[in-house]
Amino acid sequence: MDSQPFKTPLANILVIDDTPENLHLLAAMLTEQGYKVRSVTKGSAGLRGAQAAPPDLILLDINMPEMNGYEVCQHLKESDRTRDIPVIFISAMNDVLDKVKAFSVGGVDFITKPFQVEEVLARVDNHLMIRNLRSSLQEQNARLQQEICERKQAEEKFAKAFRSSPSPIAITTFSEPRFTEVNNSFLRMSGYCLEEIIGYTAAELQLWISSQKYASTIAKLLEIGSLQNYEMEFRTKSGEVRIVLLSAELIDICGIECVLNIINDITERKRLENEFISLVSHELRTPLTSIIGSLDLLSTGLLGTLTTKGQQVLNIALTNTERLNRLVNDILDLERMKSGKITMLPVKCNADHLMIQAAEAMQAMAERAGITLVTEPAMAEIIADPDRILQTLTNLLSNAIKFSEPGKSVWLRAKLQGEHLQIEVQDQGRGIPENKLQTIFERFQQVDVSDSRKKGGTGLGLAICRNIVEQHNGKIWVESILNQGSTFYVTLPLA
Repeated sequence: MDSQPFKTPLANILVIDDTPENLHLLAAMLTEQGYKVRSVTKGSAGLRGAQAAPPDLILLDINMPEMNGYEVCQHLKESDRTRDIPVIFISAMNDVLDKVKAFSVGGVDFITKPFQVEEVLARVDNHLMIRNLRSSLQEQNARLQQEICERKQAEEKFAKAFRSSPSPIAITTFSEPRFTEVNNSFLRMSGYCLEEIIGYTAAELQLWISSQKYASTIAKLLEIGSLQNYEMEFRTKSGEVRIVLLSAELIDICGIECVLNIINDITERKRLENEFISLVSHELRTPLTSIIGSLDLLSTGLLGTLTTKGQQVLNIALTNTERLNRLVNDILDLERMKSGKITMLPVKCNADHLMIQAAEAMQAMAERAGITLVTEPAMAEIIADPDRILQTLTNLLSNAIKFSEPGKSVWLRAKLQGEHLQIEVQDQGRGIPENKLQTIFERFQQVDVSDSRKKGGTGLGLAICRNIVEQHNGKIWVESILNQGSTFYVTLPLA
């Protein structure tokens, strides 16, 4: 015996009529159309049934003993559980007053007996559709009210955090960066009052020392959606220059694309940092030179032969002293670059020659590490300081080799991109976490704090590379996938 698949009924309908023939006829035709039908002959039984399991629609006769249809409908409308159920009256009474009374007690429609099957079905379908639409609208309204409430709560939290934040925060429009809102911390740092800020652009107020750098930073924001800790120079109303870290994020306010600017004033920290770097690096150079000379002298054996253990200790001392010397030199190098004390000497040079030189310089290191170094140069002329570009390329190659496993490859390739040459250094190393991609070019920023010990790095190499590239009016950035590798990109203008 074949089993019939169960079909969900289109709707549940309750029929209340004291005439059995009417009940059977209505139940049969509605069931045939796919509705689930319950039938009762008394108004009181209909009320109990509606309360126990509320139907989607009720067909209700008017003339019934004990309790007529009007009374049944009134009771239905008085209960929260059954109030919204549509009631269609079916009656042989055709007087206008009867129909008016039916509507006044809460009925939605009136069908006169003897009824036509098509008319009943059409009216049932129509009122079920209206009920479904009303129910859907109520659900949508409830969701909308919930969303409005949640958004209002989020806006209140944001407004509270915005006002009370110790960090200067400003909101500007994206298309034309005019200030729409700033917090008190921003006003205190800038020295302006609210009326002097709102509606103006940073360029009109000359807030950024390099408006071009700010514009390029915001352009980059469009590419990646958010920026973290970009070092900028900020000018206050009094003309004082503050060093700040700028973080920015695209936000939507009432359909208008805006930029949330969060500023961290690091002027004092930078001053102390620079004083410390200058003091330590200069004070270390003289004793370091003396220590290195002494260790070199010991290693020659002129002062006596060391034991095997002594030679091991001497080698460790030499390695660490050389690393410390590199750190001091890198610090001084970076500081001189930033202060403009190192002058770039740009000349017309062949990029392919520089790339081949860099690869040859790093070949021995690659072989010791078991890395295959692949060079794909491009024939192009650039205006650059060849020594500094070589320094950049060898630094990037050194990092790529250090952080690659034996048996892997490192590529140094170049391609023409319009009026620029794009140089790429790609490795198959461990990659860089996404939260480090924007800070990796800052001083002493490394993927792992133990890198300097494991790999012998100083944490300044990429900062020096960025400074060199930017002084050549170029750009440097990195793209990376964890456990798959990184690609560093350098673009330089063609000659």
